Amino acid sequence: MHLLVVEDDTRLVGVLRRLLTQDRHIVETATTAAGAHEIASDSPLDAIILDVGLPDRSGFELARQLRREGATVPILMLTARDSVSDRIEGLDAGADDYLVKPFAYEELVARLRALGRRPPAVRDSRLAAGPIALDEITREVHVGTRPISLSQREFAILECLLRRPGQVLSRDQLLDYAWPYGAALTPNTVEAYIHLIRDKLGPEGAAWIETVRGVGYRIRGS
Repeated sequence: MHLLVVEDDTRLVGVLRRLLTQDRHIVETATTAAGAHEIASDSPLDAIILDVGLPDRSGFELARQLRREGATVPILMLTARDSVSDRIEGLDAGADDYLVKPFAYEELVARLRALGRRPPAVRDSRLAAGPIALDEITREVHVGTRPISLSQREFAILECLLRRPGQVLSRDQLLDYAWPYGAALTPNTVEAYIHLIRDKLGPEGAAWIETVRGVGYRIRGS
């Protein structure tokens, strides 16, 4: 699953990121409601793990905003507030489930699995930029009408870039997305994989992957 963890306790964020990544989830994190809203607006997510007590505004308010804007992503609310009225407020705000701190990690992932079994909202699984088209469900990649065969890591890097058209992603961000947490790799690994991806896409497709010197890479905005 592609998950967003929204939590201002940096220690808990680190633990959840490590455990969820080890379980082969793709994990993004935010410590504020503003940061979470930006990620949720830009990235197709499978679920949001949302703390109630955020420094800029409450998780309840963020959930309401996302639902007003039409977001259908499942939201699992985390909070130390365990009264019935708090649980009702969270569910009424748009949360799909509610987990009280402290919690067992095993229960968290069980609830995520339950959310993942619900029928998903209909959304386009196809990501595209210029002649490049990638289908997240079938895992097919085309440049124009030409099919492209990519390895698992190549596919993950290209998917990460296509999810954020026009946004510069650092080598470390691409490493975090495409490899398991804690893998012993260097930023030069990303450069090597970008070279392989460009070679497979050919001149027409490669032109859409831009190098931002000293920073990272981006897919040109359409």
